[in-house]
Amino acid sequence: MDSVSTKLQAKFQAPGYEKAAMDSRTLQRKNPTSGSLCGRNQNRCVVYLANPCMVAESVDRRGQSWFFRTDVESDMIVQVGESIFHLHKIPMVSRSACLNRLVFERKRSHLSPNIQIDSLPGGTKIFELVAKFCYGWKVDLTAKNIAPLYCAAHFLEMSDDLEEGNLVSQTESFLNFLILSSWKDTFRIFKSCESISLWARELHILKRCSEAVAWRACSNHKNEAECLSALPDRANNRSSENAVDGWWFEDVVFLRIDHFIEVIGSLRKKGMKPKLVGSCIAHWTAKWLSKIKFGVETANTEEMTLQLQKVNVESLIRILPVEEGSVSIKVLLHLLKIGLVMKIGPELLNNLEERIVSLLENICAKDLLVKNYKPGAAAYDVAIVAKVLESYLLFVSSEPSSRISVIGRLLDEYLTLVARDENLPPQSFQLLVEALPRNARYCDDNLYRAIDMYLKRQAHPGVTEEERCSMCRGMEYQKLSQEARKHAMKNDRLPVNIITRFILLEQVDMTRSITAAGSKYQRTKSQAIIRIGKGAGKGGMMGGQKEIKTMKQDVERIKVQISDLQQHRVDLQRQVRRQKFGFVRSSLMC
Repeated sequence: MDSVSTKLQAKFQAPGYEKAAMDSRTLQRKNPTSGSLCGRNQNRCVVYLANPCMVAESVDRRGQSWFFRTDVESDMIVQVGESIFHLHKIPMVSRSACLNRLVFERKRSHLSPNIQIDSLPGGTKIFELVAKFCYGWKVDLTAKNIAPLYCAAHFLEMSDDLEEGNLVSQTESFLNFLILSSWKDTFRIFKSCESISLWARELHILKRCSEAVAWRACSNHKNEAECLSALPDRANNRSSENAVDGWWFEDVVFLRIDHFIEVIGSLRKKGMKPKLVGSCIAHWTAKWLSKIKFGVETANTEEMTLQLQKVNVESLIRILPVEEGSVSIKVLLHLLKIGLVMKIGPELLNNLEERIVSLLENICAKDLLVKNYKPGAAAYDVAIVAKVLESYLLFVSSEPSSRISVIGRLLDEYLTLVARDENLPPQSFQLLVEALPRNARYCDDNLYRAIDMYLKRQAHPGVTEEERCSMCRGMEYQKLSQEARKHAMKNDRLPVNIITRFILLEQVDMTRSITAAGSKYQRTKSQAIIRIGKGAGKGGMMGGQKEIKTMKQDVERIKVQISDLQQHRVDLQRQVRRQKFGFVRSSLMC
């Protein structure tokens, strides 16, 4: 096999990247037998063998068969997938140690000379470029094909040990040039590695790309505040979307999960701030996991999709920054929601719940609003909030310093936010009302306000009397302010038995007040008699008798009022019993 020494006809050039240019000049010195032509764009290059031993006159394709025409009959058949290439041994085995070895083994074992390759990186399209390179044809290198072509060159063992300027060295040089010089091309390389991830990882393509992205991202923090404004519900927040437009992770979030994890790892090693890393993860979550549609797990494609989403969620939870304030509770709640549906590992779920619980006492009610994307469902997922509150109560039992009253106020504010949702079922609302023990609230005014908002007929016209009663049982009369009590006793949205109960309790309080007042009068009477006994003269005696007469009249009047209140109480109790009997009777008739 002859070879002629030539120089590279062009250099890789990228203004501002001297290192890439230096690598190219080094390639010229090391590979004098290879040829290279830069295209008009800096992200394109043409490579070829300067002096191939055999040049194909033409390349014809007939269906799945490829024919490389020369003056000599083809003496080698290589099948790649379903495609068959009719080739010549000399140009192929002289540049591929793999093909050379396979030909020799078949000849020694008297096997069929046909070679079958099923696992070539890039498949048929890439092998066509390899064959053209071996026959001296010019091959276009781009950001989309450089990674699979580089992996295929390694797979076929096309190193400079066989011939200087072989495909491995040429593709590696251009690959390094693209990664060093072009941000966009780096992500195109990431994309091209999706079908060859094992080879790309083994040959450190993913590592080199992720380190280049991390280096560029860490060197430019001018728009850090804009990056932190990204939230999981960014799709409905146009201002947030505009704020982060063009920021570095706008490109990072388009990466597949395994490539995304590579970049996150490189960002952490480069010293990227945890808040920025957490915001980037939140952005990826918003892009790919916000509107998951969980299908029926019957079709194989659906099952594969569910498993992929499960892997995604587990991977994201594992790479979450552990630093305080690095990830918002809204992102954590969203991941917990998907994790529960996907049935991820219990250890990951427990860690996520513990992290959410530790943040509950320092958030506002809006942070608990986790959106539902299922048509016809409630606007927000209240079940996940109930789940978190259940975990918090377990935490409280082992942590005496917890402030459960803060959580009580937080829950009442949250109930007020979701109360007007027309699609929120009564059972879900009641589940939240009863999520905390009674000692979590010092005052029930906010709870009453939330229940009253939910019971408004224009929002929830179909709520039954029994469901109304169940919701209102969580309120305590003694924990309502005087203003709230007056409003409740006149509120026709509340169940009749609740109103009656409040009225009776109000009467009991009045009775106790009046009785206390009567006792005061009795004490005053006794004191007056003592004063009269100590009084001197006829004038003092006459004044004391007049005072005693007035007190007796007041006591008689109080007794009459107490008797009237007791009679009114009996009438109300009788009315409540009639209503209960009528409700039971109508239920039996139905």
